[in-house]
Amino acid sequence: MQLATQRIRRVRAAERRGAITVLAAFLAVVVLAMVAFSVDTGYILSNKQELQRTADAAAMAACWEYGQKLSKGVAPAEAVAAGRAAAVQYAGSNQVAHLQTEINQNAGNSPNGDLVFGQIADLYDPTATVNTATLKDFNAVKIRIRRDESLNGEAPYFFAKIFGLTGQGLNAEATAGYYRNIRGVRPPAGGGNIDVLPYALDWETWKALLAGTAADQWRWNNDTKTITPGADGVLEVNLFPQGTGSPGNRGTVDIGSSNNSTADITRQILHGISPNDLAYHGGSLEFNDDGELDLNGDTGISAGAKDELTSIKGQPRLIPIFSKVVGPGNNAQYTIIHWAGIRIMEVKLTGAMNQKRVTIQPCPMVLSGVIPSGESTSSFVYTPVVLVK
Repeated sequence: MQLATQRIRRVRAAERRGAITVLAAFLAVVVLAMVAFSVDTGYILSNKQELQRTADAAAMAACWEYGQKLSKGVAPAEAVAAGRAAAVQYAGSNQVAHLQTEINQNAGNSPNGDLVFGQIADLYDPTATVNTATLKDFNAVKIRIRRDESLNGEAPYFFAKIFGLTGQGLNAEATAGYYRNIRGVRPPAGGGNIDVLPYALDWETWKALLAGTAADQWRWNNDTKTITPGADGVLEVNLFPQGTGSPGNRGTVDIGSSNNSTADITRQILHGISPNDLAYHGGSLEFNDDGELDLNGDTGISAGAKDELTSIKGQPRLIPIFSKVVGPGNNAQYTIIHWAGIRIMEVKLTGAMNQKRVTIQPCPMVLSGVIPSGESTSSFVYTPVVLVK
């Protein structure tokens, strides 16, 4: 009896050992699947992050290059072509999984394409769409970077190939844009001053310059940051005197206190207008619903500011453009209707009145602390490029 019992126990133990072997084999498959899942999932997520980084970089670069070309007077179609080239370059430079990526451009500038230039009215609306209808209004770039069977190849699986899975298709999108028109300025979010000169130019002179009716006697070298006599294809006008029709006033405006001293003027020339200056105007300088801004006039461009004006030659500055002025001297009232980016090329404030001049030319500038506009209320001044989504 005892012998039979021992035999039965040995048989049952052997059966249990067989069941554990089967269970261990099954669990090994599960563990292997989990390892495959975790390794491949990590790799796929890494690829997605790198794709998004590449899309962001390409969109920012394309938008920046496009804007820079426009600011230099390049035709919109040529500026778009330059932006496309920049997008392709940055997509190839920012590798994904050590591979250069290409952008599908077969759809041209179709709204459904992978590289689309267009207009976004509100850059702070993440649901905004890119309007491709009007080339001259373009201010944004949308890019899609693919990694799938059609382009750049799928992101491959490693361990999951055991289960017959070869890879996964991925894509990432980014949209970058900037505002091309501003209606005013306010203190930048990060603090600091804004490079606005307290001198206004009349609208007729500015329009004539943009239409090509002006002199071209000075050359700006952007590489060496120097000014020399000679033509550079960018026309110039005289900021002083302007013939405003206001006796005793030559275009100086009060930004801040209505009784700005020479010290205030020279400070603003050198360092821009401050938040305290803007506080006198309710915290900002911007057009009203009629597209106008009223500023008090001052007694004119003084020779006392000659050295300060000379010291900022070549540097980008924003100036107001006025449509009319009423009243003389300190009682003058200017109606501002436009903003313009300029640089000073020459300063001569000594000698006879008809020989005095502050020669300026248009100059593209990127400015923080601006209030965007949906209308053509500025020239040669832009907001920084931002990622919309």
